[in-house]
Amino acid sequence: MSTPYPFTAVVGQDDLRLALLLNAVSPRVGGVLVRGEKGTAKSTAVRALAALMPETEVVPGCRFSCDPAAPDPSCPDGPHESRPGVRRPTALVELPVGASEDRLVGALDIERALAEGVKAFEPGLLADAHRGILYVDEVNLLNDHLVDLLLDAAAMGASYVEREGVSVRHAARFLLVGTMNPEEGELRPQLLDRFGLTVEVKASREPDQRVEVVRRRLAYDDAPEEFAARWAGEEAAVRQRIVEARELLPSVRLGDAALRQIAATCAAFEVDGMRADIVMARTATALAAWAGRTDVLAEDVRQAALLALPHRRRRNPFDAPGLDEDRLDETLEQFGGQDGDGDGAGNDDGDGNDDGDGDGDGDGPGPGGGPGGRPEPDGGPPGDGDAAARPGSDGAGEPQAGPGGGAGEQVPARASEPFRTKVLSVPGVGEGAAGRRSRARTERGRTTGAHRPRGALTKLHLAATVRAAAPHQRARGRSGPGLVVRRDDLRQAVREGHESNLVLFVVDASGSMAARQRMSAVKGAVLSLLLDAYRRRDKVGLVTFRGTAAEVALPPTSSVDVAAVRLESLPTGGRTPLAAGLLRAHDVLRVERLRDPARRPLVVVVTDGRATGGPEPVALAGRAARLLAAEGTACVVVDCEAGPVRLGLAGQLADELGGTAVTPAELRADSIAGVVRDVQGAGTRRAA
Repeated sequence: MSTPYPFTAVVGQDDLRLALLLNAVSPRVGGVLVRGEKGTAKSTAVRALAALMPETEVVPGCRFSCDPAAPDPSCPDGPHESRPGVRRPTALVELPVGASEDRLVGALDIERALAEGVKAFEPGLLADAHRGILYVDEVNLLNDHLVDLLLDAAAMGASYVEREGVSVRHAARFLLVGTMNPEEGELRPQLLDRFGLTVEVKASREPDQRVEVVRRRLAYDDAPEEFAARWAGEEAAVRQRIVEARELLPSVRLGDAALRQIAATCAAFEVDGMRADIVMARTATALAAWAGRTDVLAEDVRQAALLALPHRRRRNPFDAPGLDEDRLDETLEQFGGQDGDGDGAGNDDGDGNDDGDGDGDGDGPGPGGGPGGRPEPDGGPPGDGDAAARPGSDGAGEPQAGPGGGAGEQVPARASEPFRTKVLSVPGVGEGAAGRRSRARTERGRTTGAHRPRGALTKLHLAATVRAAAPHQRARGRSGPGLVVRRDDLRQAVREGHESNLVLFVVDASGSMAARQRMSAVKGAVLSLLLDAYRRRDKVGLVTFRGTAAEVALPPTSSVDVAAVRLESLPTGGRTPLAAGLLRAHDVLRVERLRDPARRPLVVVVTDGRATGGPEPVALAGRAARLLAAEGTACVVVDCEAGPVRLGLAGQLADELGGTAVTPAELRADSIAGVVRDVQGAGTRRAA
């Protein structure tokens, strides 16, 4: 879009605008992670920020944006002569989710490097973003190997490209801004900690504010240049304020009282490491400069905590980001100094946000719920403690009326405590998305062979290339020490690493499975495997069946937050439509194969094997099981049959699925992961 939407025309989103402006004042704050639902102006605000940034002075002709005052001595385009620089707008570089490694870090011409010894280097996006803004939309969906490269560059301020003894290094210092929708999955903790600040954005629920959003957007779409001209004055004022704040920043004093409050706050909220303390100090200093002050006050420390700590206090992915503001105020008051306005931290309740000037002056979190607020759970709180403690809830066949439920429905059982699972894997070697679970042929990992490249060469197999070129040296007229290499000689390395998988649970939630302790253990096991899937970059889905039908309680996802809420509210009771559950699982897998054909599934059926729903339920369940078996899907049946008389129905179901069945004792929360792993051996035996 030739004319960007004006930054000052964004309605509301005070915390988002403030966090972006603080990074514009002090890039050393460390970037911003914007979390929120779709359609909340995340991308619009980030793209609009670039137009507010002061121009950058660069060395003429340098592809790596070196500073004329202090050029990079290792710049591939150097050494640079001492001459005046040229000014250009601050670069905004967008990293696509599907970008290749070469597009991110750059690419070497391997053929010229081997034959001529020339470092012919084509810069990547990290070089383009140097001294600018690197924007990653949907950063939580970025491939793991790209995340690793991004982490290295952000930590070292430089990018390294090394291939077969040929290396290139260039500076890569940039303002990292990422946006994400938490429902689509969470970030790895290592990348999460690299973002200096985080903000949680939501659409306003105020009708007047929503009307103004629509009015401005329609006006912009009709006449972008005319709309931007109307906001030119406000844009110029904010741009000038950024320049003045940058000039004032070196003069801001961070006193011992403020430092003590920062350290005490980080200790009180038990954040890991010391990065949070450093980020809070830099943020508080930037807040003071943005306000035109040379002293850091307690209100600056408070606002810095609300922006820098919520994403760092998560102990595991089931914890929602946020900060207890009452506890924050108590800590600031307890460790506040006697000088300045240190005692005012606890009095700032965010009621100073009604000024409506849109400049993000940092007086407190916005009315829409800032990063320090407690975000409302998606679909309500995950379970009320009184439901799980209700007496008489452990009877397998005793119906209870749950919230909105009938006589055949029981109150949802709470999940047992999650646990660390053993490593699960799918047999064979796949070709799915890079992950940390099953063996697969990937772009990263140990080298197992070589072949002619199909398309662009990404990983050179040096020994195989030399072997291919060696027999032709005399015919090619080789006379010197160099090796005459041609395109046909190049060989692509075949590497074996690990992939991510889809673990699909098919859970019987009928009356025969309604024993609360049993269902609690099942939910705890599913949550535990979901937590393990988060670490290993898997997808996990959940199909439940009860009454007369089956439903997809959790579509395949990597979002542990959404999964925890859905599982916690899972009701039980009614008949057992086993066939419907298996057929629904088949449909889920069919759709997922179309979306991601390389991702291999593992189906875990949790049931006692009874089938009582619909006409001819047993025969229909058998046909549905054979349908899954015919497609070679790895399956395991967790036999939950209870009572003195055992019918062995779960074992029969496992035979129909071509998988394996396990006893109820193996359903224990500390062993179900091993149960799932048992299916791998059965799958290997079937393949043999």
